[in-house]
Amino acid sequence: MPETSFQGQAVDTTPASDVFLVIGIPGSGKSSVSAELARRFPLGAHIEGDHLQDLIVSGGHLPSPEEDLEADRQLLLRARNASVLARSFHAAGVVPVIDDVVVRRAHLEFYLDHLKDLPLRLIVLAPSAEVVGRRVAERDKVLADDWSFLDEALRTELTGEGAWFDSSRMTLEETVDAILAKD
Repeated sequence: MPETSFQGQAVDTTPASDVFLVIGIPGSGKSSVSAELARRFPLGAHIEGDHLQDLIVSGGHLPSPEEDLEADRQLLLRARNASVLARSFHAAGVVPVIDDVVVRRAHLEFYLDHLKDLPLRLIVLAPSAEVVGRRVAERDKVLADDWSFLDEALRTELTGEGAWFDSSRMTLEETVDAILAKD
């Protein structure tokens, strides 16, 4: 077997063209859209907020409607970790696509601060409540019955931020095409 040396091998190359942050409420299509979006690039990475949360195997606190300061702290930790990964992939020429539930201005500003100086494209997925309800009912994940308060927060606090897409009547491919067509 030939010997291989990693000595002198550069990891970082020409930086990637874009960094995507795809946000919305649970059931809005973030994971599906983000994975397909990442696949559209020669080098693309899907960074899923839920998977980063799952790395906490002891003492994890998931976001909930009730006040939980530790859950809030862990939500910001996962945003910071997603941003660190995005910066690393971007520097290596890999287009990172982060997907996460972001509905509050403070949470978005935390992300924006950690992704500053990158060619960030903020994508907000906002299908109708009926479509989201159907999608959540069809999933294996166990979620609260009513996430309408998150939709209300998203539409109240983040209106005017990023490029909004109502994917209610769009296929996955059509949604990704629309995102890529938007400059």
